[in-house]
Amino acid sequence: MPTYEYECTQCKHTFEEFQKITDKPLTKCPKCGGKLRRLISGGIGLIFKGSGFYVTDYKKSNLPQPVEKKGKDLQKPGEKPKLPAKIPDKTSKK
Repeated sequence: MPTYEYECTQCKHTFEEFQKITDKPLTKCPKCGGKLRRLISGGIGLIFKGSGFYVTDYKKSNLPQPVEKKGKDLQKPGEKPKLPAKIPDKTSKK
């Protein structure tokens, strides 16, 4: 049910009332008996609580994350992988 906000034109009393959409607007102030006007408000919007929503129940959280590679590590298709250069062994005698 929607919540409607009312304001009295005489005493400026404001209050909220839960009403069906098909109910007629209130006309008398509960404090002074003056004339009421219904205010237009933005409302609070939708609030999703609990389970049963895409983000909490259906979204796959175990998807693999893309890995960034540095440009020097990349190789062209069909190219043999580059091997590290041989480092001469300083302990061996010639």
